[in-house]
Amino acid sequence: MLIGELSRRTGVSERLLRYYERMELIHSERRANGYREYDDRTVVTVRSIRALLAAGLPTRLIRRVLPCTSDGATVRPCPGVLDGLRDQLDVLDRRAADLEAARRLLRRTIAATEERAV
Repeated sequence: MLIGELSRRTGVSERLLRYYERMELIHSERRANGYREYDDRTVVTVRSIRALLAAGLPTRLIRRVLPCTSDGATVRPCPGVLDGLRDQLDVLDRRAADLEAARRLLRRTIAATEERAV
């Protein structure tokens, strides 16, 4: 299938699909006219990429995880992948803690401002 069809089937823009290809997350063959041609499995791969991005994984880690996915949703144990996933979870946990601290500060600031306004 051509990139336009892949875009329609996955809901991902052609520009983003080209980026995924540059990042070596998906692969295409080139026709004689230079057009990219993708096989049907690429639809599942792109959906996996989107799910992994939504889970907070960066593309560098997704590149390591993708070869370990079996059905687009399940990750098989592969060397180094579990450590990478745990490291990313730690990053997300720290970001969540920082965000919660910011929320508490903002709530206190709003409360103090409201008290002065009365």
